[in-house]
Amino acid sequence: MRVLVTGGAGLIGSHIVDLLLQRGDEVRILDNLEPCTHMEGKPDWVPKEAAFVQGDMRSLEDVEKAVTGVDVIFHQAAYGGFAPELTKMTDVNATGTARIFEVIRTKRLEIKKIVTASSQAVYGEGRYACDQCGPFSTDPRSIAQFERAEWEVRCPTCRAPSRGIPVSEDAPLRLNSIYAISKYFEERLTLALGREWGIPAVALRYSLTYGPRQSIFNPYSGICSIFSTRLLNSRAPIVYEDGRQMRDFVFVEDVARANLLVMDRNDADYQVFNVGTGTGTTVMEFAYLLRDAYKAKVDPLTPGEFRPADFRHLIADNSRITALGWKPTVSVADGVQRYADWILAKPRPAEYFSKAEVILKQMRIVRKVS
Repeated sequence: MRVLVTGGAGLIGSHIVDLLLQRGDEVRILDNLEPCTHMEGKPDWVPKEAAFVQGDMRSLEDVEKAVTGVDVIFHQAAYGGFAPELTKMTDVNATGTARIFEVIRTKRLEIKKIVTASSQAVYGEGRYACDQCGPFSTDPRSIAQFERAEWEVRCPTCRAPSRGIPVSEDAPLRLNSIYAISKYFEERLTLALGREWGIPAVALRYSLTYGPRQSIFNPYSGICSIFSTRLLNSRAPIVYEDGRQMRDFVFVEDVARANLLVMDRNDADYQVFNVGTGTGTTVMEFAYLLRDAYKAKVDPLTPGEFRPADFRHLIADNSRITALGWKPTVSVADGVQRYADWILAKPRPAEYFSKAEVILKQMRIVRKVS
């Protein structure tokens, strides 16, 4: 098949490209080589066998050049994390997706399938359980609660601290950030227009994805790289809240396999799937795994800071995609070691988070407890 991977030079997109080339597909990449992510230009992992289009999702001309003449689209291009440019994030993610469909309609293209990347961010605070009152979903923690350093989500009925439980695709959504809103727009537009126009479409809600090729330059996105560049420069990783918040860390190669699986399976059409391990790991545990992988002499630091847009615990219920035959194959410990081996094979990276941290605090994206 002739396949387009938007964001194909990035973390997830580049691994999808590798799998497609291995099975003999004809691959085209659309990537703008965002300087914040690709500071040194086109990375060396972009294969010569793939046609490369340097272009921007905000340009209708660039999108038309990339989309015309392909059979399948893996739409991975995104601008996100905790970057402060809200209009850019909205335009790249939401309007950029609309441009793909605008080109399909105006050029009357015969697209056989579209797989769009969404995010766990659409769940907001996720899903919790109270030992007394049972499971529940809830609104974000208040700023006042953050400022009191009262980190755990409390049961709305009895006010007891609760525990995070896996969240399914059918759970109520809590769109608590511009990034979450933009990713939800992407998946809804993909599924709605795909159904209307007869184009098989799938949306994948990724858990916290990490692994080799995660940008070592981007200080706003990618906890694995941000922690790593600090550790490799003898600086402590900055962990928000108390470090006990849980995330579902999923290895990038497992995410790439999930993309190809849903592309191949007709019974995945017009559905949303979580892509995660189904297991929670605390941010502090993850930081210590990285510290040990680098044999670093500094420990993670919790300076009593928080991000108001953060959720406490978020773990994916992956039963829907495992029913199709997918399963995660790389443990967090093995994945961290594989990432460490990758980054250690390169010249020691610079540390960019310290400078970005000043901006994040000035814009109150990061705040300190009272």
